[in-house]
This record gives sequence, C-alpha cells and structure tokens, in this order.
Amino acid sequence: MSVGERASAAEEIRAARERYVARGVATPSLVVDRAEGARVWEVDGREFLDFAGGIACQNLGHGPSAVVAAIHEQVDRYLHQCFMVGTYEPYVDLCRRLGELWPGEAETKSILVNSGAEAIENAVKIARAATGRAGVVVFDRAFHGRTSLTMAMTAKLVYKQGFGPLATDVYRAAAPYPFRGISTEDALASLQLLFQQDVDPRSVACIVLEPVQGEGGFIPMPPDFVQALRQICDEFGIVYVDDEVQAGCGRTGTLWAIEQLAAEPDLLVSGKTLGGGLPLAAVTGRAELMDAVHVGGLGGTFGGNPVACAAALAVLDELTAPGFAERAEHVGTLLRARLEEISSRQPLVGEVRGLGPMLALELREPTPEAAKATTAAALEKGLLLLACGLDGNVIRLLPPLTATDEELERGLALLEEALDDAGAVHA
Repeated sequence: MSVGERASAAEEIRAARERYVARGVATPSLVVDRAEGARVWEVDGREFLDFAGGIACQNLGHGPSAVVAAIHEQVDRYLHQCFMVGTYEPYVDLCRRLGELWPGEAETKSILVNSGAEAIENAVKIARAATGRAGVVVFDRAFHGRTSLTMAMTAKLVYKQGFGPLATDVYRAAAPYPFRGISTEDALASLQLLFQQDVDPRSVACIVLEPVQGEGGFIPMPPDFVQALRQICDEFGIVYVDDEVQAGCGRTGTLWAIEQLAAEPDLLVSGKTLGGGLPLAAVTGRAELMDAVHVGGLGGTFGGNPVACAAALAVLDELTAPGFAERAEHVGTLLRARLEEISSRQPLVGEVRGLGPMLALELREPTPEAAKATTAAALEKGLLLLACGLDGNVIRLLPPLTATDEELERGLALLEEALDDAGAVHA
C-alpha cells in the first residue's frame, strides 16, 4: 500500500468513526495500525513513542512475548467458559497468584471481573455485605469509574454530568494535595468534619482511596495519611479499599503502590495492566470479607475470561521476575531526573510529582489550554501523551517500564519540545 493509499485508509476510518461511533466517546485523530514495545504505528505509516500506554494498560509494553504466547496457548484450548457454569483452572490459578502477591499477612480470596469500575462496584458490595452498612467514603479528585455507582464516587463533573440521579450514601472528603496547599492534617480534619456533620463513621462500610490518584492528577498519597486512614478504619470497623487499578501492576516500581506506604488494605482492586491488554480486573481481600457475600451475589458472564486469566498469569510472572523491580526503579529515577531538569528550564511547569515511575508535570495555570497544546504538539512530533487532573492541567507519563533508555530519553526530549511550543502560545 502506497503512502497515499495509507493516508486515504486513515481518513476513511476517521469518517466511519464519525458516522458510526457515539459522539460521547472521546477519540484523537490517531488511527492505530500496529504496536510493539514502546512504539505505535499509525495506518498512514507514522511511528509514535507511546507514553500513554492505553491509560496504564501496557506497563510491559505492547505485545510482550510471554503474554502473547500464553494467550495463543489458551485460545487453542477454549475461549470462554462462564465460571458459574464450569470451573476452569486459569481463574483459580490467577486467584491463587493474587493471594501469593498480597501486600500483607492476611489470608485472601479473589473475584475476577471485566473492568476496574466493575471491580470497584464489587468491592463496595463486599464491604456492605461484610459490615451491614451502606456508607462509602471517597476523596476529592478521585476516579473510580463511570458506572452508576462509580460515577457518584468519581470526582469530576464531565464523567457524570446529565447522568443522574447518582447513587446515594457516597460521601466525599479532602485528600492531601501539597501543591495546592492541602496537607495530611487538612485532609484528616476534612474527614473528621465529614463524620461530624454528614455521616456517622459507624454507618460507613468502606473508605476507598487510590494510593496515587490517577485521573485526579497523579497525586501520591502521603504515607502518614494512608496509615492514619488505616487506623480510622480499624477504630470504626470500616473496610479499607485500596484502588490500584491505575497505580498497581508495577506502575509505581513495586507490584502494588501501597507496599511503599506501610499499610495493609482490607480489599485491593487491580485492573488495567493486569490483563496484559485484555479486559480483566480483580478484587482481592481478606478471606472473611470476601466470603461475606451469599452464594450467587458475585459474578458475571465474562468475569475472569480464561484467555484474559492466562494473559494475567504471564503478566504477573513478568512483573515479579528477577530484575524487573530494579528496571522499574531505574526508569523512575531516569524520568524524575529529566523531568526536574525540564521543570527548571520550562516556566509552564509548576511541579514534578509521582511515585516511582508513575510521574507527572502539573502546569502552573489551573486551566486545560496549555496541557492540551502540549499533548497536541507532542502528537505532531511523534509522542503519545495524556493530560489529567481536575483542571486538565497535568501531563502524565505512562511509558512502558520495558522501554529502553534511548526511547525514554527521546520521548522526554519530544515532551520538552512540545512544552516549548505550548509555552510560546500560552506564556
């Protein structure tokens, strides 16, 4: 196919998207043809470095050989067996593996579902069944999904505007955000005020927190805040739910981000990279909590699809293989050092932050225009980037942890060029 034919094919796909795909699904102009490692190729032949990772679904990069091989092997056996119809080994093996990798001492069990939002809903169901309570406490700038319940838990208007009425018994408190002047003490005071004026803590089933807020702006939760929440949960019999859908599976350098925060959750929600690019998420938690739900109260037709489970087992093997944690630490060190250098030269940037290799730049102006200009300029230069944050002014970096140093350095150079271009317009 000639260059002109490839370009024409891309335009046809864009036109068909406009005609047949619902407007509410936001998509860029990029039309993907193939991907490998840290690189993506468009239908017209252009190559891009991928610092978006399918929104944290590709911590191992595109098409890791061990994961692809596991998928092929399972496909040849069977594609689907509903777990409520027939028990199958990949589901059980993955639950066992998640238990072995639990960030604490508790004996655990797991359920497998299709997405992070579905897993969060099931975590709330489990907490409510175990405690006999209804209340759910979440935090400012949280993102937990776009389903009916998780919309109420998510703290950004665009994800829920016009979709009400929202689920009840969801309460919100402040979370630490040092760049905006909100300390651990401020956040704990906000939670105390919530308990004084809106909901009795003895009516709360669970507190749900991302150890690094993802869509909210890559804001890492201070260890003392997480540890204080753990104590509050223990005091009032509240279930601590650790939402690691975006921060987990090695994204912060350790398998689970909460490992770096010296606290053991009651339930841990994983997803995104867990499935190696296939739809899969899990709720793992203390066995007595997981078993609180009556038989038939949990499940779903495709939850724990065997092909996705086979992929996840290979993903976890790769994430826990000798040398991977050291590589992830190196990636985080390299990225942070270069981002600090960029920040020192770039007046648009207000803060570099994150945990391990889960890093971001918050731009000084609390408006989305400069971030949009940066991601658009990066795309033109061959770099896939995403913005996030309640104000849309945070540039997040999600390159594969398997990317080479050369790829990382090249992507960071393109990021700085894009910031320069955006700065020339939004200075």
